[in-house]
Amino acid sequence: MASITLKGNPCNTCGDLPGAGTQAPEFTLVDEALADRQLSEWRGKRKVISIVPSLDTPVCQVSTRRFNEQASSIANSVVLVVSADLPFAQKRFCAAEGIENVQTLSMMRNRNFAKDYGVLINDGPLGGLTARAVVVLDENDKVLHSELVGEIADEPDYDSALKALGG
Repeated sequence: MASITLKGNPCNTCGDLPGAGTQAPEFTLVDEALADRQLSEWRGKRKVISIVPSLDTPVCQVSTRRFNEQASSIANSVVLVVSADLPFAQKRFCAAEGIENVQTLSMMRNRNFAKDYGVLINDGPLGGLTARAVVVLDENDKVLHSELVGEIADEPDYDSALKALGG
């Protein structure tokens, strides 16, 4: 379990992020077409998994825009943005913002991803959503970098994530 804050108020996650050098857990999430997608579908590519509580919040929107702009230019890579939002809301946000270089994925069918990655918030006003985190994986889904953002209202360390991705 990790301790984080939301605007200075403490809350806890269900576990810990996978650490560098470990194998990332497989997952099944839902894409904008309501199809199930597994991590293994992107094997052979480097991946940034940007985990956000909701694309309906300013910091989540900023981080999605930033990864859309910067990480998408790195060869042989993909940006996966995971949230609890419904795929319709994710699609609407990306269309309104002109975001075309990320793959949004929803936890609408279950919270196993959040549990397996240790980011499910157990308590506080955002209980049931995810903490803000970034996990960078190599072509074989080995963790190269992981960051649990200590304050949910803060942005992640983009430079470290992009460096690990190869940018």
